[in-house]
Amino acid sequence: MNLIIDIGNTSAKLAIFEHNKLKILERSSASKLLFSAKKLLNNNSEISKILVASVATIPDGLIANLSTQCEVMVLGRHFTMPFENLYKTPESLGIDRLALVAAAIDQYPKTNTLIIDAGTCITYDFVNAKAQYLGGAIAPGLNMRYTALHEHTANLPILNPSSVEHFIGTSTASSIHSGVVHGTIQEINGVISSYSSNYPELTVILTGGDANFLCKQFKISIFANSNFLLEGLNFLLEYKSN
Repeated sequence: MNLIIDIGNTSAKLAIFEHNKLKILERSSASKLLFSAKKLLNNNSEISKILVASVATIPDGLIANLSTQCEVMVLGRHFTMPFENLYKTPESLGIDRLALVAAAIDQYPKTNTLIIDAGTCITYDFVNAKAQYLGGAIAPGLNMRYTALHEHTANLPILNPSSVEHFIGTSTASSIHSGVVHGTIQEINGVISSYSSNYPELTVILTGGDANFLCKQFKISIFANSNFLLEGLNFLLEYKSN
């Protein structure tokens, strides 16, 4: 069994995989991460390997403490990837994006695949049928857009994401929701359309914290998988180990 620790911008996820099956998924704050990981290790003695992936700072002492119980790897750019990376600045490429591409290679081989990760930011990553990663795009996520409208204006309120019934807002709140949610949907549809026109038979994966909310807004075929990143990390751990 493997323990995957994914440290994001706002919280951390801890996932236990048995082979390629997700068995346990928990969330933790950075301050309680070591306690949460040790509890999972103590309750699941079959765990033999841990992979830590972070787009933020890894808490002090986490790796050293966990290493006393089993093998720990930290995902970095030294990992051998199962695809050709054609990104012009690979040193600046987030490891979360690498893991998403790895998941696409594993689950959708020999396929033109666009991975959309809707979290703090919305990232777009494209890997072609030749297993070549070409790059993508980075845009503000839903909550970042709501927050920006509130913090950079004098009177606009802070709101939480809400479904848009009509694209014409008839109040300040519904206008904000239309601008943010409807605008994001149109952005994603436009990106998908651009890729589809250049790469036929495109497979689109939607993942991230806002995936379940956003997928209900689309009328096109999209595979929604909120655990796609974790599955990619587990695949990379097995790929590295073998």
